[in-house]
Amino acid sequence: MAMDAITPKKDMPRTDPVKRPSVEEAEEAVRTLIAWAGDDPRREGLLDTPKRVVNAYKEWFSGYEEDPVKYLSRTFEDVQGYDDIVMLRNIEVESHCEHHMAPFLGKAYVAYMPSEAVVGISKLARVVEIFSKRLQTQETMTAQICDAITESLAPMGTAVLIDAVHECMSTRGVHHKDVSTITTQFTGVFKSDADLRNRFLRMANHG
Repeated sequence: MAMDAITPKKDMPRTDPVKRPSVEEAEEAVRTLIAWAGDDPRREGLLDTPKRVVNAYKEWFSGYEEDPVKYLSRTFEDVQGYDDIVMLRNIEVESHCEHHMAPFLGKAYVAYMPSEAVVGISKLARVVEIFSKRLQTQETMTAQICDAITESLAPMGTAVLIDAVHECMSTRGVHHKDVSTITTQFTGVFKSDADLRNRFLRMANHG
């Protein structure tokens, strides 16, 4: 879905939608930041930087343009009696911290226990990608992925684990490198059944 205005997150007070700036306005904002950093945006090597940054932002934050529910809406009921975990491991996560707009990079592990229908496995990876291509906290993104799968597929349970390294911690502030953050979210049988939850963690190599 195209986004003509930027709407607040659910946990923020409701306000009028923010008008999305034009490409020209966004490029001018980049020039301002270059000058604030101490360089000259008119310098030859920086002349095309505003355009490149705006194009990069289109890619990095493309998740605002897409609806994860659309990718989970087509399901298949003929599973020949399959009644066990469906899991994807090692899904690439490339996101940006909403506090410093610094990247955080890692892997996602997503599983659900089908009740009746299953969804194409590539769609689960796509849901992770959509939510990661937004300004995020890792905790929020983990919950959003879990909620989208739970609400769209109505499975017996959903499990999500994300393991990521945050550059806002490794390249600034405390400067601790190679420290990863792990977040999890469980619903249904994954929350109520410790054996099943531990099986998921072992399959994700985190148990």
